[in-house]
Amino acid sequence: MLRGHMGRGCRPIRAGVVSLARILIVDDEGPVRKLLGRIVSQLGHQVTLAGNADEAVQLLRDDRTVELVLTDVRMPGTSGLDLATQIGRDFHGTAVVMVSGVDDPETAGRAIETGVYGYVLKPFRATEIQITVMNALRRRAVEVENRRHREVLEDLVAGRTSELRLTLDLLAQSNRKLNEAQEEIIKRLSIASEVRDEETGAHIHRMSAYSAILADEVGLEPERCELIRVASPLHDVGKIGVPDSILRKPGKHTPDEFEVMKQHAVFGYRTLTGTGFALLDVAATIAWTHHERWEGSGYPRGLKGDQIPIEGRIVAIADVYDALTTKRVYKPAFTVERSLEIMREGKGRHFDPILLECFFRRFDEIQAVQRRFPDQHPDEG
Repeated sequence: MLRGHMGRGCRPIRAGVVSLARILIVDDEGPVRKLLGRIVSQLGHQVTLAGNADEAVQLLRDDRTVELVLTDVRMPGTSGLDLATQIGRDFHGTAVVMVSGVDDPETAGRAIETGVYGYVLKPFRATEIQITVMNALRRRAVEVENRRHREVLEDLVAGRTSELRLTLDLLAQSNRKLNEAQEEIIKRLSIASEVRDEETGAHIHRMSAYSAILADEVGLEPERCELIRVASPLHDVGKIGVPDSILRKPGKHTPDEFEVMKQHAVFGYRTLTGTGFALLDVAATIAWTHHERWEGSGYPRGLKGDQIPIEGRIVAIADVYDALTTKRVYKPAFTVERSLEIMREGKGRHFDPILLECFFRRFDEIQAVQRRFPDQHPDEG
């Protein structure tokens, strides 16, 4: 006997922050189908019933707004597992929950492999169904929003990449003053990302100079030092693809927001890579790797030690020091003394220990750069 009957005085769970949805219930047993419909309707959702998989597929084809399907596993004809597989293939964005009398780990495992959002065993309680439905709709809403967001960001990145490639193709037709033209592009792209991040133009100059000083001190060839100097301001160009609500948030990011924020390293790399120009190849490497950490806990790939290209290791030190000593939307500026303490704490953990020693050996020059390019905020007059 099903435990889903809702007697007198049983108050239904409310859907809360989940918006009302169109839900399809598929079960070959009429009483079970109607009971599930009654339980789900208590949440305020619009419910449609189907007696088998074929009928369900036809309903899904007729109504593309169905957000969630609750289906039995064993039904005459097409099974619930096969139905879930078809929904995942043909009806993107429609979530599936299994409601089954099959208490078998192998069947449950196969269901999970199809991508279902839940697996409820019969006999069930009304609250089990309602909680599972709410969780499935919440998860679906997050995934739909994330997918939409990724598509928007991919379009943005594709657009920026297309514009950049077109510009570079035009520049390639004329070798005259190519290096000067490339450096101008770097500056303009850097300014574009900084305008969105509310950083000052002085940040470009400081990052460029800090990175060049470190590259020289560690013994890189002059040509490579120059590439790093010119390319380093593009380390955060991928922030162009991050929504303002996340990028300019004054408080701490939620885990989901931070996951989006971390993608700026990937967006920057995709925007800059593959041009065939040495300068932009270095910029792509820097964008992709300057948030990696020496001990392997960084992002986006969790690289460790010498796996991190030296360009990324250099810019990581320059970027963190500049962030510590300047005012940001989420923090005040730290003193130089406190900033250096934090940098030392990161030796061998966040930072390449050899490069950090280079930073300290040339710190007088670092400070000279700070004095030469101070931030000027509007509220400072």
